[in-house]
Amino acid sequence: MTTYTISIFTNNTIGLLNRITIVFTRRRINIESLTVCETERQGVSRFTISLRHESREAIEKLVRQLRKIVDVLAVFGYLDDEIVYNETALFKVQTPLGGQTIDIDVINKDHNAWVVHWGIDYVVIEKSGTGDEIMQFYQYIKGYGILEFVRSGRIAVGKTEKGLVEYLPEIGGWAIA
Repeated sequence: MTTYTISIFTNNTIGLLNRITIVFTRRRINIESLTVCETERQGVSRFTISLRHESREAIEKLVRQLRKIVDVLAVFGYLDDEIVYNETALFKVQTPLGGQTIDIDVINKDHNAWVVHWGIDYVVIEKSGTGDEIMQFYQYIKGYGILEFVRSGRIAVGKTEKGLVEYLPEIGGWAIA
């Protein structure tokens, strides 16, 4: 299976998330991660959706269907080598008195993660990177006792000279026909 990232630029309207996810449901395509945020252009939101599928043709059809939704301004489809992408995770790890000491130097230098909050008997560590890098850190840190773990969806930007918002309302990307 291939990982695809779909960037959808929309007007910021109520109910749009539901209309977008219905297209995935009808086509029986599972969303691996979903992140929504405001863009640099006021009133325009960006949905970044990652999914795994064996058929590029099916993904291209999905993108064409997404373009038909009212309030969708543009849709771009990407393979991993066409974008720069990351995820962020927070780990709440126990640090009880007399417990195993966490080596902050290893966390910072070897895993490129950072303590963002010190509690009385826990720390919160932030790790950014690919999904694989986050799960490698998870395997490392779980021996200390993870109290909570949360991971964002994928965020991504295309490896183009211009920002994608500059292409609005024009249509671009390989999946638009």
